[in-house]
Amino acid sequence: MINDLVLNYILLFIFLELYEISWQKAPSIMGMILRMYKYYSKSIFLFLLMQPTFYFSIGFAMLTDLNIYAMILLFLKTVDVSTKIILIEQVFTKRKLSHELSLVLLAPINSFLPYIGLVAYPPLILLAF
Repeated sequence: MINDLVLNYILLFIFLELYEISWQKAPSIMGMILRMYKYYSKSIFLFLLMQPTFYFSIGFAMLTDLNIYAMILLFLKTVDVSTKIILIEQVFTKRKLSHELSLVLLAPINSFLPYIGLVAYPPLILLAF
């Protein structure tokens, strides 16, 4: 049976992930990037503060003494935030996109896609304990 501490970490992560989903959700990846750009254009620090699961993963990795599963979670969240910043820079700052990337960004996404993190990340928290 899962002890209370593990359950609390998982519930906290799910709550933080739902917060991120709520402000990023859009019908396409371009829509998601546009919503993120609103915060990024004000300040990159504000944008980074809007990513609480990233900070959760840093703290969680330290709390578990750099457990391999906690490090995988941290790596995935770092790649997630980095990818968002790179896409924002490509679309809004450099304004250089290939035709293929433009098509991908404008294509509609499945309504389940933003919720993948709710399925993928909690098992890593469970395995880290």
